[in-house]
Amino acid sequence: MTSPNTSSSSSAQAPVVVIGAGPIGLAAAAHLLERGLDPVVLERGDRAGAAVREWGHVRLFSRWSELVDPAARRLLEPTGWVAPDPGRYPTGAEWARQYLQPLADALGDRVHYRQMVTGVARAGRDRVVDSGRDTQPFTVHVRDSAGRASRLSAGAVVDASGTWSRPNPLGSDGYPADGEHDPVIARHVAYRVPDTADEATADPADVARYGGRRTAVVGSGHSALTALVALASLAAQVPDTKAVWVLRRGAVGNVFGGGDADQLPARGALGLRAKEAVAKGHIEVVTGFRTRAVEGAGPGACTLTLVGEDGTRVEGLDEVIGLTGFRPDHSILSEVRLRLDRRLEAPAALAPLVDPNVHSCGTVYPHGAAELAHDEQDLYVVGMKSYGRAPTFLALTGYEQVRSVAAALAGDHEAASRVELTLPETGVCGGAGLFDDADATTAGAQGGGCCGPAPSATASAGATGRGNLSVAGVSVKAAPQLIQIGTATNSSGGCGPTGC
Repeated sequence: MTSPNTSSSSSAQAPVVVIGAGPIGLAAAAHLLERGLDPVVLERGDRAGAAVREWGHVRLFSRWSELVDPAARRLLEPTGWVAPDPGRYPTGAEWARQYLQPLADALGDRVHYRQMVTGVARAGRDRVVDSGRDTQPFTVHVRDSAGRASRLSAGAVVDASGTWSRPNPLGSDGYPADGEHDPVIARHVAYRVPDTADEATADPADVARYGGRRTAVVGSGHSALTALVALASLAAQVPDTKAVWVLRRGAVGNVFGGGDADQLPARGALGLRAKEAVAKGHIEVVTGFRTRAVEGAGPGACTLTLVGEDGTRVEGLDEVIGLTGFRPDHSILSEVRLRLDRRLEAPAALAPLVDPNVHSCGTVYPHGAAELAHDEQDLYVVGMKSYGRAPTFLALTGYEQVRSVAAALAGDHEAASRVELTLPETGVCGGAGLFDDADATTAGAQGGGCCGPAPSATASAGATGRGNLSVAGVSVKAAPQLIQIGTATNSSGGCGPTGC
């Protein structure tokens, strides 16, 4: 598409700029349009859901019924779009192809591809200047694929760019391990789940990279479990394929989940597959390991060693996969006034609700514009990026965020403060996972819920979105989903690995 109109205008006349054409950004545009506002979506990739497509081989832990935003559905249906089977579990590629791209197409020329946002500011004012600040429109600085810089005037900005481009490093202190980014070593370090689980559709490049080799997987979440299962599947096809599971915690403990007794069948099945691979000798487990350095030896440094903070060494590695979470990049917002929690880098009012030391995704109650507000009026960070370093984001929660934000920007503060989402109060909720087919795994979960016939918890209070919880005694219909599946580099505010 063409570059967006860069003429200046007053704040009242200017469009609402949405950064990122991922699931949450496109949902935001649908809600804004439904509210009579003028959204302009800026996406650095060449298609909608560019980040989601990076992990297109991974099957979501959510049914289609939990992956389509209500306003997006209302926009799509008049176009002849046919909703996928609500009970099926799509892959990332299917989600992008069957929902995200049609949604972007329905938004038409409001979506602009190959447009990288490089900065946001108040027109003519850096973050220090107070005078006339709130009456000025935003200036959104953009660079296209040819390197040409331009700027767009905006009445409001919704940053849904996600955290996909910022995987956490291997170093246990939050910085890259020594050697991690050395060019010779870096080519043997990845931050995404390999596409090797299904022999029929596996990526030949991944099979060649990991097949017959010894790979360390660093991380303890579902991303790591999924990668381990993928490598174990490859081991059944390619002899001498080995994996070393590197955990910071001192013991495996409940990392495998609850198995057959797990309330979430897919999560339990994933853990059982990983546990079985360990028992068969495909996976070696190293616990209590905090990475300090990555060393290379031999021609081209092709043999790697992980060095722990205590001097412990994991030697004889060919590849390393780091799956230790994500963090936000707020550099494009350095000239506006954010109000961030200093630990999580999430909006200050939201951080206590998403703190992973306290909450799992199922105990993060719905929230909206009030919790997402910053000192800079009419600027919102939504989606996975709004959670900062917390790993508990759900797509359903993101859809509720943008519904509330759109209402607030339209001046409907009553609707902005109202909660319109039902979530179960327990756990990460699920579906098929990497190793199941699109219709799989209903045992122990009925009616789309994650935990079988469990009571639903409906947040019914006002502005905070944390609300009073009323137990209705019915099956949960809006099941949240597993979110950490892998990492790569792109700008879209995608889900799956980065959230949802």
